[in-house]
Parts: sequence; structure tokens; C-alpha cells
Amino acid sequence: MKKVLVFLAEGFEEIEALTVVDVLRRAEVTCDTCSLNDEYIKGAHGIEVKADKNIMDEDLKTYDAVILPGGMPGAENLKNNTRVLETIKEFYANGKLVGAICAAPIALEEAGIIKGTKVTSYPSFREKLGNSIYKEEAVVEDVNILTSRGPYTALEFAYAILTKLGEEEKVDELKDSMLYNMYKK
Repeated sequence: MKKVLVFLAEGFEEIEALTVVDVLRRAEVTCDTCSLNDEYIKGAHGIEVKADKNIMDEDLKTYDAVILPGGMPGAENLKNNTRVLETIKEFYANGKLVGAICAAPIALEEAGIIKGTKVTSYPSFREKLGNSIYKEEAVVEDVNILTSRGPYTALEFAYAILTKLGEEEKVDELKDSMLYNMYKK
């Protein structure tokens, strides 16, 4: 069974983080949230979440993917955390999925993994993504990097993560049961 780790830094965007966790758990993929510090982390809009893991846990390398939600100052906190950057670099180098949404691609830039890579982000963060190839699409995939624009694209991002993990059948089922297909034409 695939395992996904979602980093939660103080000031994370709740919709982006919790949509990914919810969709992956509905698909029966192990999805753990991971705090950079304390057990409880407050999001950008004051919602407090209890993390499943802490960044100092030894088993982080056993995951198949690492996901970074945006939000401010959450994305900055991710970008400025040495252990987060090391994890991003290690997952990328080992061909594991690295995903970032909204402002969080700035952490991928800081980790040095998006030069010459197709990416997207929240529009105002475009200029902070160095020598990447910026695309104005809801979700952008380039090898083992997956990026997305922001809160509105969180569902598409979550479905893309599942697809990248080889769970296409579950994506189709979830799109029906979550009424995505009813409204998305």
C-alpha cells in the first residue's frame, strides 16, 4: 500500500492540506500529516490540526510521496526548514513523488529541484520560482514533481496525486461519489 506524507507548517492553507488528506484517505491510501514542531499546528485561517507525525520521526523515508500545502506563512516556514528541504531533495533524487500547491513550490525552488522543470503555483509566486518553466494550468506534472495553483485546484491536485500513485480506478470512483463529475464539465 502506498504511503503519503503531508507536511504541516504553522500557517498552512487548510483547504489545500486537508483536501489532499481527505481524498487520499477516502481512497484508502495511508496519508499522514507531519508537523515541523508541535503536535498541534494552526493553519492560515485559525484552524488547529493535530499532526500524525513529527518531522524528527525516523520513518519518514518509508513514504512514497511528500506533499507540501501552501498558505502563508506556512510555505515560508516549509522553505526555511532544513529537514523539509532535505526530505524534498531525497524524495526527488529517489524518484518518489514530490508535490506542492499554491505558494509551496517556493520550497521546491529552495531545495533546488525545479530548474528547467514545468511547474505552476499561486499566480503571485511565479517570479519566485527561478529558472523553472511556468505553466498557467490547474495541475502540472513533470517527472516526479506535481504542482498546483491554490485552494480552488485542491481537489484536482489530490486526484492527480492518486493518479501518480497508480490509483486511477479509485480516482474515477471518488470523482463520482464526491459529485465532482456532476459539476465539472
